[in-house]
Amino acid sequence: MKETKRRRPHMPRPLVRGLYRAREGVRSIGVALATPTGHGEALLARAAKPWVRWLPYAVAFVFVAVLLPVTIAVLINEYGVNGAVAGALGTAQTVPLLVAVTRPLQAWWVIFTADVVGGLVLLIGDPVAGQPWPWTPMVVVGYLALMVALGPRESRRALFGVWLMTGAAGAMFALVSPSRVDGIPIVLFVLSGVLLLLTATLRGRGEAERRLVEQETISEAERSRRTLLEERTRIARELHDVVAHHMSVITVQADSAPYRIPDLPEPAREEFASIAAGARESLAEMRRLLAVLRSEGAEGERAPQPGLDRVQQLVEATVRAGVPAELSLAADLDLAGLPPAVDLSAYRIVQEALANVVRHAPGATTRVSVRGDAEGWLNVLVVNGPPAGNGSGNGSGPVESGDGTGHGLVGMRERVRLTGGSLDTGPLPDGGFRVAARMPLTDPG
Repeated sequence: MKETKRRRPHMPRPLVRGLYRAREGVRSIGVALATPTGHGEALLARAAKPWVRWLPYAVAFVFVAVLLPVTIAVLINEYGVNGAVAGALGTAQTVPLLVAVTRPLQAWWVIFTADVVGGLVLLIGDPVAGQPWPWTPMVVVGYLALMVALGPRESRRALFGVWLMTGAAGAMFALVSPSRVDGIPIVLFVLSGVLLLLTATLRGRGEAERRLVEQETISEAERSRRTLLEERTRIARELHDVVAHHMSVITVQADSAPYRIPDLPEPAREEFASIAAGARESLAEMRRLLAVLRSEGAEGERAPQPGLDRVQQLVEATVRAGVPAELSLAADLDLAGLPPAVDLSAYRIVQEALANVVRHAPGATTRVSVRGDAEGWLNVLVVNGPPAGNGSGNGSGPVESGDGTGHGLVGMRERVRLTGGSLDTGPLPDGGFRVAARMPLTDPG
């Protein structure tokens, strides 16, 4: 007969996978227990008030000051432990609470080891009848205080490992001497789990709120940056028309110079032709730049860019919108001699300020003043009173966005900065608002 070869029994694959996952889980918990999460930062170290930052140290000191002498006295008097041993155990079980403020996981290792050793010492001691074992009430109080310091600082795996180790220590004592063990291990196991779960939940909620605040801050900064870039792009598109007009004038003058100036030398004719060609090339490049700056779907503006010569129409349109506005335009102001960028910026500032009055201070009396001074500056002032009626509008002042006219104060600041001027805005004591812009009447340089 042929001898049949016995096959080695194979373990089912689900069981193998389960054992592998269990081993990896135990290993990860062990790594978490051996690797503190924090970097020595104290509990509540980020609190705004100094007394809150010092509070954990004060609480830990109170626990140590109370528990240490009581623990030593109880070990000596109630359990018959040698004085030196009682002092060493009491110190190891309580003093690390001070370390737990900054390094809770390291403090837990010291206290947990001291509690296990203390349970074994009490097992061979001569206690008074009826004394709890394996841990005294002071050990339970100190351990629960340690859980409160541990929960907000360490990872969930480390906290789960601490909870399992606490239960394992209690189970070990129950197996060693089931006749002496009482309900303290179960109480400690349950209460430590509750405290760890509660503090970890509060920690998670605090971290979520902190991340939300950080994200909102980042979003607000990005929103402000995007608004600023959009406004700069819009201003650049408007100024394109101004520059294109000047380049067109240069081209026409250079092309017509040979016909307007008799007996023009040939080198001069060639120079004018070169100037005209350069101006045309520059104008073509400006058109390409405008195509880059224009947003998708945006159509080019066909109307010429406005200036202060149209501010009277702007004020009249504001009056028709229900705002009693009046204009004071200096008679000696040479509107035709204004730099194009200053002329356009002054008009847009008045336009935005009046639009904000209509939106946020309906019916408010408004004054617009445009005049030059002896120092060569153009002063634009728009002042409105409180809203008519109940005195409350939709806002306390101009907003940062408009309906096609820019982004409120952001656009005003950029326009004034572009011309080398200054802007002053702010609420007034009577509930109104003031916008004051100061720009040079001549081009800088």
